Amino acid sequence: MLILIALGGNALLKRGEPITSAAQWTNIRNAARAIANVAGEHQLVITHGNGPQAGLLALQAGAYKKAEPYTLDIIGAATAGMIGYMIEQELGNVLGYEVPIATMLTRVCVDADDPAFRNPTKFVGPVYDAQGAQKLEREKGWVFKKDNENWRRVVPSPEPQSIVWHRPIRWLVGQKALLICAGGGGIPVIRHADNGRLEGVEAIIDKDRTSSLLAQELSADLFIIATDVDGVYEGFGTPEQNLIKQTTPNKLEAGSYSSGSMGPKVDAASWFVRETGKRAVIGALDEIETIIGGQSGTSIEADVETV
Repeated sequence: MLILIALGGNALLKRGEPITSAAQWTNIRNAARAIANVAGEHQLVITHGNGPQAGLLALQAGAYKKAEPYTLDIIGAATAGMIGYMIEQELGNVLGYEVPIATMLTRVCVDADDPAFRNPTKFVGPVYDAQGAQKLEREKGWVFKKDNENWRRVVPSPEPQSIVWHRPIRWLVGQKALLICAGGGGIPVIRHADNGRLEGVEAIIDKDRTSSLLAQELSADLFIIATDVDGVYEGFGTPEQNLIKQTTPNKLEAGSYSSGSMGPKVDAASWFVRETGKRAVIGALDEIETIIGGQSGTSIEADVETV
């Protein structure tokens, strides 16, 4: 079975943890062990988030006043290489280096007129208190929004339109490689209508939306969004919260989910199910084996009228 696993940024760096290499190595090592448990039976394509890492690199780039800071498309490429290297190395250490593993930088076209450029929503970087966020707003012109009890920087997150040069991805999948790609939602580019030239833009594409698009283009049998919670909850954070074990896109649409966390995951998973008629699951990375078996996570299956 061909399975696309989208690793959430919070599955690679736990909430509240320092954004250090040591913390990320530990979490990625644990992620690799979980993935290795299913790699022998299934062909895998791995995508991953980059929100905390991209935000930190943006801060570091801005700290050196004698040079223009790198733009978000370049920072996205840097984090895709960095995190891809870490995942690839730890998977190789667990699976052995006879298993072909490849990391591929992936450009993704977006629409220059996407309304997301006027309303940034994608959280990146560390959390701040109100005073720290206001200070950075004044100094750097960044936009901040509330993330639970804290504040985080937000950047534009346009819709992925197409994956550039998906043929190399298909070739690697055809060669049975364990592929790591579309890191951080892919490197955002626009295509100029007059000459077809591609140009990077200041944005971070939602990793789950790009992963859903890629899973559709690869005709994946199963799409898994692996995060740091065990599924989608009704009334999350309240005494009445209840784990949704099995549902459909139409039923999920009746619920209300945070636009900064679970909302995009629900939308991406539902999109895959509607377009393919196949199953998507949102759940905890450490339960990946039982997620595939249908015993864990929130399983989203096609509505009867769309099958």
